[in-house]
Amino acid sequence: MSQERWDVVLKVLDGPMAGQGEQVLRGPVVRVGSNPGPGGLAISTGYRGLDVRHCVITAYDGTSVQVAPMGTNPVRLAPHPHVRWKEIDPISSPQYLNDGGAMHLGPVGRGVTIQFVQARRLGVWTQGALGSEADKVEAVDLSAVPKAIQVSPERTRVRMLSASAVPVWFVGCFFLMATSTAVLIAALVLIQGRMIKPLGPKDDGEDAYAFVTLNAGKPVNPQLLEGVKQPFLDFVATPNADAAGEMRLTRDENWDQRFFDYTTASVDQHLSAWNVFKRLESIRKEYGYVVQQMRSENLPEVFAAIPYIESRYTSDAQSVVCARGYWQFMPELAFRLSSQGMDFHVKNCSFIGADDLKWSPSLMAPPRVKDREYLDFEGKCRIRNCRVDDREDLEKSTEAAMAALKEAWDDQELRRSGAVTEITILSHNAGYDDSRFGYNRKTNLLPAFKRWSKGVEDEDRHRFYGENILCPTNHEENLCGSTIPAETQHYAYPIVAVHLLAVCYYGASYGDEPAFKSWAHYARDKGYCVDLNIPTAAEVRKRNK
Repeated sequence: MSQERWDVVLKVLDGPMAGQGEQVLRGPVVRVGSNPGPGGLAISTGYRGLDVRHCVITAYDGTSVQVAPMGTNPVRLAPHPHVRWKEIDPISSPQYLNDGGAMHLGPVGRGVTIQFVQARRLGVWTQGALGSEADKVEAVDLSAVPKAIQVSPERTRVRMLSASAVPVWFVGCFFLMATSTAVLIAALVLIQGRMIKPLGPKDDGEDAYAFVTLNAGKPVNPQLLEGVKQPFLDFVATPNADAAGEMRLTRDENWDQRFFDYTTASVDQHLSAWNVFKRLESIRKEYGYVVQQMRSENLPEVFAAIPYIESRYTSDAQSVVCARGYWQFMPELAFRLSSQGMDFHVKNCSFIGADDLKWSPSLMAPPRVKDREYLDFEGKCRIRNCRVDDREDLEKSTEAAMAALKEAWDDQELRRSGAVTEITILSHNAGYDDSRFGYNRKTNLLPAFKRWSKGVEDEDRHRFYGENILCPTNHEENLCGSTIPAETQHYAYPIVAVHLLAVCYYGASYGDEPAFKSWAHYARDKGYCVDLNIPTAAEVRKRNK
């Protein structure tokens, strides 16, 4: 059985190859490196820190292109190239590429930045050549054809019969047949455009997706669009409205529309993957525990999805920059909270190549990257293990998370914004306000919000997050008036999306358990989960076999 061929269009943005423009590489598999082999993108000399085969790009269709690391040197990924690459962790598994997205291969400052322009189907990028062949068809003499049945040559590439060569009755019948056919084709195209793929898992997919790309030409399933409104109101809009004391924010016409659109697209993306529900099944107890803790502290339940996106609820997950545990905390948070009397510690850590050294954090917040003694010269984590590391303890780390989240959640200016739920989520990634500890970080959420909101009407301040999604940054400048890093721009909506699906999955299959009892109504009667085709626990367990 034949398949469409998709080619990959890449553009090197810096160094000696920057002037070569877009390069079309034959798919569906494209290798990139210093010597990737035939058909790959060979990065010329002048770039350091590149493996022979550094990464591989796969494009089996035009909408799910992935990149995966192959060598030992890092691959960083961002939704656009205008980012601070030092702030972005290298990927360790296949990740999706969006049109216009960027990859940085090798160490920051010594590697190469490559933009993924798009995936092109063979028939699309050769269309000009095919059209030129069609133009060679002999011109048609329409002088004898009545004006009522003339067809403009610009509207068709099909050669028409000369009217003088056929009877008049045949021309009339032919016109009627052509008109009927055109109407039928137009109707089929219209119907096809309105056909929406059914909801529910389609394939294994990933267990989480860091970002989505909105496609203006792709219709949103109205069933999904309407369905997401109910939980978005309950888990995002209502907490925002309550915190701000503005009930107008509970009406959908007053929501942050871009945030809602991205959340809806992310729900659609996660809903299609069996691996999302497999992971939810395996972490049921942990997720339920965190939900109950959030309720006990009057924090939004949606915060329980933060450790899902951060670590998939894995206790010993560690990032390249030494964030660790369920909530992916940096070591300094433990020092800060323990200094405030909380039983949360990171102590006596050994470094790679220096086992006799016993290091413990001693600062309230992470310093500049180059000043972090637990990172090597390439910005990678040197910590081998810690004798005491409460980041791996779900109970202690969740208590620490609630304390950290409350810093933003209780901030009165952020509460008045009408967007405190999403801002608090974002603060878990980019920090709340480290100026308290002597670090003036414009990327922290409080200063970022203050900077953005200057000149913005009070009734529009709740649109802060949506206005900063896909906002290109260039060092200290940001076209949207804020300074949210690229990774943070896409941080909150997948967290909300996963939680909305977790509510459905746990409410339907485990609605009799205390943590999920209040969610059971979403999975029956007219609840939003009914239309999403959420798999049952039995179906997920069967899929796991």
